[in-house]
Amino acid sequence: MATAVTRERMITFLLETPMFENLDPLEIVEILHIVEVQLFQAGEIIFNEGDPGDAWYVLYKGKTEVIKKSGSDEKLISVLGPGACFGEIAILDGLPRSASIRASVNSVVFRVPRSAFDALLDNDELVAYKLIYHMAILLAHRQRSVTNRLSTLLIARETTEIHESIEQIIGESSVRE
Repeated sequence: MATAVTRERMITFLLETPMFENLDPLEIVEILHIVEVQLFQAGEIIFNEGDPGDAWYVLYKGKTEVIKKSGSDEKLISVLGPGACFGEIAILDGLPRSASIRASVNSVVFRVPRSAFDALLDNDELVAYKLIYHMAILLAHRQRSVTNRLSTLLIARETTEIHESIEQIIGESSVRE
């Protein structure tokens, strides 16, 4: 799969991506020094549930699936499109991946290695702190949404309705770490 990703396209894309929208162009350029461009074929695994959280990702092109193991089966939790970030929770808490991510079509992702991101933090680079702040806001938003929806379910009376709603909540909040 040949996909040319120029520096200019990367900068424009990142400036339009929610995780990076509060960064100025010079900070984006600083991030580009640590970003790895990776290509994945449809069906290829980006990372598996249980893997170490060694990087976080931004989907540039394509679609990915968030998959959770269920015994010997797997359950599709969510489908992510361009601009989606995933893997950020494992970067923050250092725990293994809680779900697998698989390319559902040929995809291009930007990978931010944990070691390179940690080096930005160790060097007190403002851009790293801005990204962590934005990750915290994103995670707080997800948590607030899940809490509100689960609270609504406490009022529900039918077991079927509760089960279907919980599946929807999990899918929409997307296990992405």
